[in-house]
Amino acid sequence: MTEPTAGSRSIVVEREMPHPPEKIWRALTQRSLLEQWLLENDFEPVVGRRFSFRRTPLPQWNGVIDCEVTLVEPPTRLVYRWSPFDGLKTVVAWTLTPTKNGTLVRMEQSGFGPGQGGAFQGASYGWRKFIGGLEAVLAGMD
Repeated sequence: MTEPTAGSRSIVVEREMPHPPEKIWRALTQRSLLEQWLLENDFEPVVGRRFSFRRTPLPQWNGVIDCEVTLVEPPTRLVYRWSPFDGLKTVVAWTLTPTKNGTLVRMEQSGFGPGQGGAFQGASYGWRKFIGGLEAVLAGMD
């Protein structure tokens, strides 16, 4: 796992979800489920695996997020590098902790440096939206 640099900022989103960790793990690691709530991808939960998330390109962005899996500990920890454009290299870490009523889902994207406030704000908004999508996909799963 890449450590964030001094002075960097992180986005943390935590939600308790009424599902077991194994079910949430499937939504985080199965390509077709991941595509339903996050983005089109060629993900595989294998350390060292390079993959991409893809969406419709926007002005000044090609729509590709280059990633690499750095940690896989089913069904509790998943970490990957996340680089949507040159100059922004962050780490996304998922932690699933069983609770009395389900699972505490924690997503942390770390490594936003000085001068990356726009990317930080956009990612903050995006993750809250994506986590809502994750909850909807989980509600529809067996």
